[in-house]
Amino acid sequence: MGCVILGAGKIARGFVGHLLYLSEIPFVFVERSEPLVKLVNERGSYTVNILGNPDKNCEVKGARAIGLAETEKAADAIADADAVFTAVGGKNLASLIPVLVRGIEKKSKKGGNLNIVTCENWKLPASILKDGIEASVSDDAEEYLTEHVGITEAVIMRSAIEPDAEQLKGDPLTVNVQDFWEFPVDASRIIGELPAIQGLKLVSEFTGFLERKFYTYNAANGTTSYIGALLGYEKIADAAHDERIIKILDGVYEETAKALSKKHHFPLKEQLAFTLTSKNKLQDDTIVDFIERNARDPLRKLGKDDRLVGSARLVLEYGFEPQNLCIAIAAAIYYENEQDEFARELTRMRKEEGIDAILKKVCGLKTEGHLGMLIKSKIELLKKWGWIHE
Repeated sequence: MGCVILGAGKIARGFVGHLLYLSEIPFVFVERSEPLVKLVNERGSYTVNILGNPDKNCEVKGARAIGLAETEKAADAIADADAVFTAVGGKNLASLIPVLVRGIEKKSKKGGNLNIVTCENWKLPASILKDGIEASVSDDAEEYLTEHVGITEAVIMRSAIEPDAEQLKGDPLTVNVQDFWEFPVDASRIIGELPAIQGLKLVSEFTGFLERKFYTYNAANGTTSYIGALLGYEKIADAAHDERIIKILDGVYEETAKALSKKHHFPLKEQLAFTLTSKNKLQDDTIVDFIERNARDPLRKLGKDDRLVGSARLVLEYGFEPQNLCIAIAAAIYYENEQDEFARELTRMRKEEGIDAILKKVCGLKTEGHLGMLIKSKIELLKKWGWIHE
């Protein structure tokens, strides 16, 4: 038995695979990229570097991978597994449904429980898989799916950073990760139990926990990234030490903390303390993370339910004014990066169609509504400060 990890990227190798290895649980990657599959199988191991704590660096041995296109082979691995983890990026989840369905159908003939854990920073990732699997699974496996398959979610708190050229030369599979070890998983949707994984934390009130992470960490990351980009920074930690950004960031933390505290009945003091874990991470100089990576795909990150607009809507819904979040949204609207096709499209929309088009088509907001007007006022404020030049 053992586990299957769908995906073999940085989080798959540097968090899920790392924890399974340390827990002495055998696993196999199932990966779309054929060159990556070949590399994993040729090398059979990879290095996990713990940023700021090299004594904890680890060589993960016995690594192996199956191509996602090898449907029957991958499905056999799923059928033999105790648990399956996904780490492919939320927008790629739907592509996993065929192999999961086939694996579940094979598992139904063998018996035993199977839990699928999504390790994605995405909205309702378990629902995407559950709905897709239920719509596609064979009639013969329907009862097994209902009674023996749990589809649940994890929150990924560990950052995985691109290694430098010298590290890649030594090990092309190496990954640099944050010195963070907790692996929170929604306990309410597990059937039976998960393997004994190091760092595993079963959380019963998971919805509040997930929102707390998303609207604290992701909103803060978006704020630092997009304002940092406007001010010419390349690295997250450098931007997070700029006093101008810190002032806005602290405002964002306060806005989201008040809303989350009111919605989920966390003590405000406790939520504000939680924001410090986010701020410390952003300011950690040992995590060499680049703004370009974090600001990538601004069209998605400016979405109605995503880190900035979603946070602002939450704050407004619970009776508070998202003044600082709207500064971050204004900065994101003016993000530019010629190497990013989505940033290029954002720039085109802004120049050819105007701000109202972005607010309506990208952010899902009414252009003359409260948030729309507040964001437009913050754009004018950023121009007044000299942070936006047109």
